[in-house]
Amino acid sequence: MSIVSDISAYIRSGETTDQKLGLEIEHFIIDKDGHQIGFNAISSLIEEVGNSLHAPLHFIDGYVVGYNTKEYAVSLEPSCQFEISINPYSDINEISRIYKEFIDLWKPIFSARGYKIKTFGNLPNVELGIVSPDEIPLSPKKRYEFMNKHFLQTGKYGKHMMRASASTQISIDYSSEEDMIRKVRILQKLAPIIMILLESKSDPASTMKGVPDKPHLFRTQQWDDLDPDRTGFIPGSFDQGFGYDSLSDTIFNTPLILYPDKDGTIYVENKSAKNLFEDSVINKEDLTAERKKQLIEHFISMGFFHFRIKTYIEIRVADSVPIEKALGYVALIKGIVYSNDNLDILEKELADINTIDSIELAIEEIEKKGFDATIYHGKTVGAWADYLITLAENGLDDNDKEYLKNVRTFWNNSN
Repeated sequence: MSIVSDISAYIRSGETTDQKLGLEIEHFIIDKDGHQIGFNAISSLIEEVGNSLHAPLHFIDGYVVGYNTKEYAVSLEPSCQFEISINPYSDINEISRIYKEFIDLWKPIFSARGYKIKTFGNLPNVELGIVSPDEIPLSPKKRYEFMNKHFLQTGKYGKHMMRASASTQISIDYSSEEDMIRKVRILQKLAPIIMILLESKSDPASTMKGVPDKPHLFRTQQWDDLDPDRTGFIPGSFDQGFGYDSLSDTIFNTPLILYPDKDGTIYVENKSAKNLFEDSVINKEDLTAERKKQLIEHFISMGFFHFRIKTYIEIRVADSVPIEKALGYVALIKGIVYSNDNLDILEKELADINTIDSIELAIEEIEKKGFDATIYHGKTVGAWADYLITLAENGLDDNDKEYLKNVRTFWNNSN
């Protein structure tokens, strides 16, 4: 069996009749002046807390960068964005409980040191031009050193993305290849609406430097000018032959930047997994089943598309938002993707939106006009957002419907 077939089999192994949702939120941990705290400070706190919980610690390049419990994992992103990744649950109340226990644990620890926990799409000091990304150090991991080196050559916003952006991500299940295809296509069409619903800025009027006519979707603007080989929407996702095999081919041919060798992380520039096998950097015959799985997961992780297919669908289009809004987002996605009636409605209603270009045009309009932008079928984004919330409500039980009330709520968490 070829490696492409192995990747395809790995994705297929995610098929399940479960209808769970995972939630990840990245946080900025800042001092009184709005600067992110340093790696050594937060790494030592993670080690201390992880040990107190008797939780396995996660090391990269010899540094403590996270810990795992039975219900969630904590990890550090490139410039110490502090992420919680909650295990998948079908019950939103469980997700809420787990996050509350996590924040109740960590908030006093940070507060005692004069730190605050913030959820924005971009670090406010960078969004407002108080500091530049150049002034923010990266975590001392080879992975980030190599990514930084690469992104300096591929786009304008690598420094912004790595040092000053944060997101909320949701993962969902698929039951078959056909189910995966349908959900990915529908969600990609809905992505522009989700992006603005989950926009999180410290100043609604701020704009990116040099882009005065686009006050919305900073994080999206940054990702879209990062590296065309690995960002945007999934290549070929609206083609007739889209599926596990085409996804696997994309993954196999995406430039890797870096490779986790047995002796440490090495820089491979624009070489793809295909190139590494062709050059005998990796020999298939030498791979154990566990090592092969690790490599496949690494290959997938180096594609930063708005949607990532692992053994689940990862939705990556939302800014980091407060938990109340994040839970509303979970409810919105649950009410849409786990309702066949709603999928049928949206599949039919958006049948004519069948290219990535048409979705990107909608995003560009939203970047300029926000909820007032007119997109699909001559309707405003605001009207589409209200429509999606109504559809989701029809697909949820009474308890989950309560969470939806926070989807369109704006929190000013700048204090």
